[in-house]
Amino acid sequence: MSLSPSRPGDFEADVGAVEGIAAVPTILEVICRTTGMGFAAVARVTEERWVACAVKDDIAFGLKPGGELKVETTICHEIRQSGTEVVIDHVAEDGGFCKHHTPAMYGFQSYVSMPILLPNGRFWGTLCAIDPQPARVNTPETVGMFRMFAELIGFHLDANLRVATSTAKLRLYENIVQSDTAPICVFDIEYRLIAFNKAHNDEFERVNGFLTKIGDVFPDLFIPEQAAVMRKNMGRALAGEAFKVEEVFGRPEYGQPSWEITYTPLRDETGRIIGAFHHAHDISARLTAEADLRDAQEVVRQSQKLEAVGQLTGGVAHDFNNLLTVIRSSFDLLKRPDLPEARRKRYMDAISDTVDRATKLTAQLLAFARRQSLKPEVFEVADALRRVADMIDTVMGGRVRIVTEIASEPCFIRADRSQFETALVNMAVNARDAMNGEGTLTLRLSCGLPLPPIRRHSGAAGPFARITLTDTGAGIRPETLRQIFEPFFTTKEIGRGTGLGLSQVYGFAKQSGGDVDVTSRVGFGTTFSLYLPETAAEVDQVPATGDATGQPSRGQGIRVLVVEDNDGVGRSATDALADLGFVSTWAFDARQALEHLARAPEEFDVVFSDVVMPGMSGLEMAQVIRERHPGIPIILTSGYSHVLAEEGRHGFELLQKPYSVDQLSRILWRATARGPGGSAAVP
Repeated sequence: MSLSPSRPGDFEADVGAVEGIAAVPTILEVICRTTGMGFAAVARVTEERWVACAVKDDIAFGLKPGGELKVETTICHEIRQSGTEVVIDHVAEDGGFCKHHTPAMYGFQSYVSMPILLPNGRFWGTLCAIDPQPARVNTPETVGMFRMFAELIGFHLDANLRVATSTAKLRLYENIVQSDTAPICVFDIEYRLIAFNKAHNDEFERVNGFLTKIGDVFPDLFIPEQAAVMRKNMGRALAGEAFKVEEVFGRPEYGQPSWEITYTPLRDETGRIIGAFHHAHDISARLTAEADLRDAQEVVRQSQKLEAVGQLTGGVAHDFNNLLTVIRSSFDLLKRPDLPEARRKRYMDAISDTVDRATKLTAQLLAFARRQSLKPEVFEVADALRRVADMIDTVMGGRVRIVTEIASEPCFIRADRSQFETALVNMAVNARDAMNGEGTLTLRLSCGLPLPPIRRHSGAAGPFARITLTDTGAGIRPETLRQIFEPFFTTKEIGRGTGLGLSQVYGFAKQSGGDVDVTSRVGFGTTFSLYLPETAAEVDQVPATGDATGQPSRGQGIRVLVVEDNDGVGRSATDALADLGFVSTWAFDARQALEHLARAPEEFDVVFSDVVMPGMSGLEMAQVIRERHPGIPIILTSGYSHVLAEEGRHGFELLQKPYSVDQLSRILWRATARGPGGSAAVP
């Protein structure tokens, strides 16, 4: 650093003249607090010399009043020649100064230097500030503040040359403040106005209908709710705080504009606070423009949502039409006379298999939409991961090597075990295809981790279990990486995938309180990271189902109240129950079911109800029955319910649609054998 001590001569008078301006320490303080920069100074700059006349140094720059820099090493030297200010937010990103010798020599990244001109236009020096870190200083507010302060210093210097009285200095200060088009006022420690510019009074009259005067208690001029806010803000400034706020001030009949107001304490030469500055800008137009921009962005987002719904609808229609085609053609063939038994069995198996595939497709869609009614349970992740690894090993083929790395400490999560296993299999199948059936797939479990920010979502402290699957495949291109969790998005050829596997992983993770992340390098492989919240261990006891032979039991006269609003489903359920030996009564809605129970609750051994019904839902009805008839077991059934997905089952047994006759018989028999209040899983 090219520092040298001050030399005798006229520069000593310049230093003394600046020291005689009482507002300079406050100006430097305001600059540092407002901009966040650590060094500010008033410098005398001539063709031959650069001398510091006043300094605020919070970054140990090492320069004191009277200290000197070699003028040719400074940017102020160039400002003296051009007569224009220089403002830099970030030197490294500024095309004009990133290679300039001065920032490199003095080690700063943000810089402001405003020429100080005397009233006759003669260049005197600069008001400058630097900091080793970037700062947002190139704004109209900051530049205007520096310009106002530079003018203030220039006028005071000129006044020091011509007059020695404080009255003349105050008059010059007032002239400078009056030249600013933004409202500026100064108040004392009793909240009374002691100075203001013309813009202040003009704007105050515009939004309140009357003028202010010296001596007014400023907060008392506002309507009551605004007066309290104004007094609070002024109090903060008088307590020594420099800050900026956005507030609405003005009377309703005048439009009540929004203002951005900067408050800065005013101190005397001893550092004692004697008042504060209030510097305001009407930002109503800016806020209106920002609101218009947000509205436009919302229109774009809604358009994108509609596009996504269109893609989703098309994908669902395509896949379900394929499945329905199989069912329809198999059903038509079953009606042919003299059909051999082998063919009849094949067509019936095709229908059954296709229903299973449709059920799986629906489950994946609901998991993606986070609307599936999950069956969470507490289980140890390592054990589940080992079982999945064994299962994956059997379907990967001999050319894919499976490696598992499991944490030594036990790690428990609460999640739907079936969906957990499905998510891992979906990621593993994706990895297998990426490796073209040959390579290494590493499954790794880590426990007690925080959830990092993923896709601009904030993270969480945890603890979370992280299950990663790392393959040695071709990797994923960045433009594709952004789309892989979208439903029906796939890079595979037609017939090799629905594009729902990874969307199921995403939906399951989100609905379980976690998230899924992916990193990839083209040519080196991909890593999927599934984060799920950990929980304390607990003992889950699942009752056995069926009889001693493992077969579903028949009804044996068990009386069932069936509650179903769909005519086809209700008729099918009651017919199936009759064939199995159950005695059923069909209610079309919750109101009718509650009436049956109110008349003769002893006539029913169990209630079997759909969840989604008009009026009172099945879940709401079940809670009423539990309260009024606690001795009657209740079974709920649903293919989809946002209520179950968001609120859970509240301890009720749940049979997912579509269900088989065996599952229906088994769950009804088990519920009546056990009594009310059970919630075992359905096989």
